[in-house]
Amino acid sequence: MEAELDELKGVKRKEVAEKIKVALSFGDLSENSEYDEAKNEQAIVEARIADIEAMLKNVKVLDESELSSENIHMGSKVELRVVNPKTGSSQVVNYKIVGSNEADPLNGCISDESAVGKALLDRAIGDKVEVEVPAGKMEYEVLTISK
Repeated sequence: MEAELDELKGVKRKEVAEKIKVALSFGDLSENSEYDEAKNEQAIVEARIADIEAMLKNVKVLDESELSSENIHMGSKVELRVVNPKTGSSQVVNYKIVGSNEADPLNGCISDESAVGKALLDRAIGDKVEVEVPAGKMEYEVLTISK
């Protein structure tokens, strides 16, 4: 995130400022779509900079060696049995509980703010929890927890 922030502040801001400068040279701002587009891009860049700065200001780095594997928490890797109560079918899945910025469900990283992530926090091996997901209500059983 720090690298992205540096890129936005150092390179992207200058690029957008140059686009605005070029668009201003075209004259009449009331009919200047290049100017409007450049100003919109500038607003997007500045909003992203503000978002990243706020996230970095409140960041908390977890030391994995200090975390237990008795309960699920941020950074836990979990193996779950997922049961669809409608069909009775089940499958075993592996997830890592991460912050919302790191979430990548296709690669097994789910946010602690997602419905499943919230339901799993503080659970222990053997615990079962029902969660309402877009596919309907699913039952999750905690099989293993690791760092």
